[in-house]
Amino acid sequence: MQPKFTEAAAAAIPVRLVPEDGAADARAALSGPGAAWVERMGFSGKAGETLALPDAEGGVACVLAGTGRPASRPRFAVGAAIAGLPEGDYALESWPSDTGEAEELALGFLLSQYRFDRYARQSMPKARLAPPPDAAMAARAERIAEGECLTRRLIDTPAEDMGPDALEEAARELAETHGAGIAVTEGEALLDANFPLIHAVGRAADRAPRLIEITWTGAADGPEITLVGKGVCFDTGGLNLKPGASMGLMKKDMGGAATVLGLAQMLMAEPAPIRLRVLIPAVENAVSGPSFRPGDILTARNGKTVEVNNTDAEGRLVLADALALAVETPPDLLVSMATLTGAARVALGPDIAPFFSTDDTLAAALSDAGARVADPVWRLPFHAPYERMIEPGIADLDNAPKGGMAGAITAALFLRRFTQDHPRYVHFDIYGWSPSNAPARPKGGVGQGARALLAMLPGVTAG
Repeated sequence: MQPKFTEAAAAAIPVRLVPEDGAADARAALSGPGAAWVERMGFSGKAGETLALPDAEGGVACVLAGTGRPASRPRFAVGAAIAGLPEGDYALESWPSDTGEAEELALGFLLSQYRFDRYARQSMPKARLAPPPDAAMAARAERIAEGECLTRRLIDTPAEDMGPDALEEAARELAETHGAGIAVTEGEALLDANFPLIHAVGRAADRAPRLIEITWTGAADGPEITLVGKGVCFDTGGLNLKPGASMGLMKKDMGGAATVLGLAQMLMAEPAPIRLRVLIPAVENAVSGPSFRPGDILTARNGKTVEVNNTDAEGRLVLADALALAVETPPDLLVSMATLTGAARVALGPDIAPFFSTDDTLAAALSDAGARVADPVWRLPFHAPYERMIEPGIADLDNAPKGGMAGAITAALFLRRFTQDHPRYVHFDIYGWSPSNAPARPKGGVGQGARALLAMLPGVTAG
C-alpha cells in the first residue's frame, strides 16, 4: 500500500478550510440557505470538524473543514478529517499559505490511508484528494508517508512472522528497490566476525541472530550518515523473564530497526545527497539452554567488558557491538534508535521522542526540525556524573544499574561508551507505539523521530 493523492477530477467537491476564529465570517459569506444550514448544524471551525453543504440537486456543493487554532490544533487533525469524508473526489479551494501547515495537512491525509490488513480485511478511507499545487511538496509528502507506513507495518507484524529472518528479508527488499548494497552476518559467523554481544543475546532462539548492513550512495561527496536500529524482534526478558503483561507489546521491540528502515526509505527515494549506512542487530531474546545469564561478564567488539545484571536489558548490548562497528570508520553523523527504556516513557509519555546528543548545535537543529514537521522530540542530557552508576567494578560496564534512577540517561551513557566519543552522536529512546487511535495515527506501531531527522539532515555537512 502506497499512500497517494489523486489527480484532480473535473467534478471534484471543493473543500474550504475554516479557522475557528473565522467561522462566523465563513457563514456570513454563504448564501441564505447555506448560512442557515451552517448555523443549524453548529459548525464552529474546530480542528477536524467537517460539514457538507448541500446543493439544489441534493448533492454536495462544498465541504467546510475546520482548522481550529494553531496553538491547540492536534497534529494531522485536518488532513485526517478530509480523509474521513464520504467517498468522492475532493480538492482544496486553497491550500494553507504556511508551508509547514500545508505539509502537515498533506501528510495527515496520506497517513490516514494506512491500514494493517495482513491478517484481516480493513475498511479503507474512500475520500480522494487532489494534490497540493506544489508538485515537489506533494511528491515529498508521498515519499515520507511511504517510509512511515513501512515502519508501522514492520512494527505491527507479530513476532511469529517478523523474526530476525523476516526483518532481514524486509531490509533486502528495501535495498533491492533502491539499488543499495546489503550484507548479513548470521549465527556462529557473528563470533568469527567479532560481534560477541549480538551473538550472546540471540543465541538461545531458534531463529539465528544476525547483523544486517545496508550501504547506499546518493552523492559520492555527501556527508556519511550511519543509522543504527535496535532489532530485538521479540523480548521475553531472557532468564529475567518478563511478566505476561509486560510481554504483550514486545513485538514492537524492533521499533528502532523499523524506524531506521522507514527513514532509509525516505532518504533513498528522495534521493538525498548523502552516503547512507544502516546497521541493524536483529535478534530474539529467548529462553533456552544457551541463554545468557545474570552475572555473566561479556566482552564487546571494542574490548570493553559488561557485567550482565539483568538479561532484560539486552537492547543496549546488541547496539553496543553495532555502534562499535559504526565508529571504526567514523561517519559525519551517527544516530541510534531503540525502544530502550521504560524510564523514557515515564518521563515523556508515548507521543514525544526523547533524544540525547553530543552536539548542542545539532540538538537545537533537531528540536527545531521536530517542531516544524509535527514530529515532537525532546532533548535529555548525557549527564556525566551518572557515569559511575554504570561502572560495577567487576567489569568495565553494568548493563542494568541497581536503583532504577535515571534509567534512560544511564542507558544512553552506556551506549556512548561504544562510540569513541563521536562528536556528532544522537541517540533516540523511542516508544514506537500509539496506545490509542489519534488523527492519522491508529493504535499500533508508529515512527518517531524519523521525520525530525529527515528535516534536520540538510544542515549536516561532511566532516
